[in-house]
Amino acid sequence: MSRIFIAVDLPSSVRGELIDVLSSFEGFKLKLVSPELIHITLKFLGEVSDDMVSDIASSLDGIECMPFNANIKGVGVFPNLSSPRVVWLGAKGNFKQLHDDVEASLSRLDFEKDKREFTAHATLGRIKFMPKGQMEGFLAVLDKLKEVDLGEIKVDKVLLMKSTLTPYGPVYETMHEVLLGRK
Repeated sequence: MSRIFIAVDLPSSVRGELIDVLSSFEGFKLKLVSPELIHITLKFLGEVSDDMVSDIASSLDGIECMPFNANIKGVGVFPNLSSPRVVWLGAKGNFKQLHDDVEASLSRLDFEKDKREFTAHATLGRIKFMPKGQMEGFLAVLDKLKEVDLGEIKVDKVLLMKSTLTPYGPVYETMHEVLLGRK
């Protein structure tokens, strides 16, 4: 069994700027994601038998979405400001069609479609509990970063990724790469 997800990777030009964004949250009670691991998840499949990976890869090869430019912009939280659990970096572009193509390609393999509406984002950190004394400062940092602009990226490939959980954090391995617009 492998823990699998489908993602769009961020280029190194964005990762460099991510370090500055992440450093804004130092001192707050949240678990930040390492800059080299930050990505835009299109679909999390969870534990999948290893013999299904090639079928998943073949299905993803059928994605019809063409390459597109996307803006990596804005920092916010899920589910809301009064009860933040996830700190995210926004992504604006043709991600809805790309996500729908991924869903359609995997539905043939009986993967359930996501129940929540898809929102393109990259997770920057997770919050289990924010002490009341830190909340005001945390919200001030969020307000300062809500319009941060890390620039434009070219979305021209989708990655099938394996995530291995370790005591030191997850280790990601690319299992398959789908180049968009190559059908």
